[in-house]
Amino acid sequence: MASQKQVGEDDSLQNPKILILGAGAIGSFYGGKLAQAGARVSAICRSDYEVVAADGVHFESVSGDFRFRPEKVIRNAVEYGEVPDYVLVATKVLPEVDVPELIRPVVNEKTAILLIQNGIDIEGSVAAAFPENEIISGLAFIAVSRMAPGYVRHQGYGRLTIGCYPSGISKRVEALSTLFTKAGVPCIVTPDVVNARWLKLVWNAAFNPVSVLGGGVDTLTMLQSEECAGLLRAVMEEVCMVAKALGHEMPSDAVQKNIEATLAMDPYKTSMLLDFEAGRPLEVEAIAGNAVRAARRAGVAVPHLESLYPLLKLADRKRRHLL
Repeated sequence: MASQKQVGEDDSLQNPKILILGAGAIGSFYGGKLAQAGARVSAICRSDYEVVAADGVHFESVSGDFRFRPEKVIRNAVEYGEVPDYVLVATKVLPEVDVPELIRPVVNEKTAILLIQNGIDIEGSVAAAFPENEIISGLAFIAVSRMAPGYVRHQGYGRLTIGCYPSGISKRVEALSTLFTKAGVPCIVTPDVVNARWLKLVWNAAFNPVSVLGGGVDTLTMLQSEECAGLLRAVMEEVCMVAKALGHEMPSDAVQKNIEATLAMDPYKTSMLLDFEAGRPLEVEAIAGNAVRAARRAGVAVPHLESLYPLLKLADRKRRHLL
């Protein structure tokens, strides 16, 4: 019996069953890579269901074109009919998306939940709904976009940072990292994923809102404007101050490194701007609202963030004809 259990444990780590919720550009990209590494990957698809069920997802990628054919393509979790080793959640973080209820039909005591999503303070509802399950938080650094149903363009990058929420490293985290690395995806394992989220927010809280509120400008255009560059720097510094007040010290050169790295890249539109232009909901709360609320809890003044947040919320609602 002991040897059979060991075989089962090894299989769930080396060739796990993975169900993707949010099989858009990011979810299908990382799901496809996990499938290349030997995982049994299925996907919940809504708008692209017919195309993906018939022909999979085609990727035009800087690292080599490929096609991802999920083991199962379903419309909702109830149709899965199995117990996954991991549920990979790659939906947008939006108030109207109830992740716990969407994944509840397939989660049991052996299921780990991997959240590859933007923002800070985004894990709480899932952790509260599944207190006995392992929650793995993940950050994606990638330029990828859905061009048409079943067709995704990967322009660059792809690195992941993952770790247990709220802290720590587990066998499952290490196993995922091994699978991603095997498929050519750089994957950093961290014992402090919350700190990593704040570090990513330094860039996201500045460039994403300003790209939208600035009238649809790319990264280089923002930085070439002296006034706009000053605003970006001020927002990034505010994020660093809030993080520090909450016990997450950012590197002293975090702001400058973000600016230099962005200048070194080809100009591009932020993911939030692409969503805005397509009329899709924006992750206003996960990126801006949660940062403002964290600042208030910490007693840190963030006047630039406080200004961007309501303006971004208005722009999002107006674009979606909700005003």
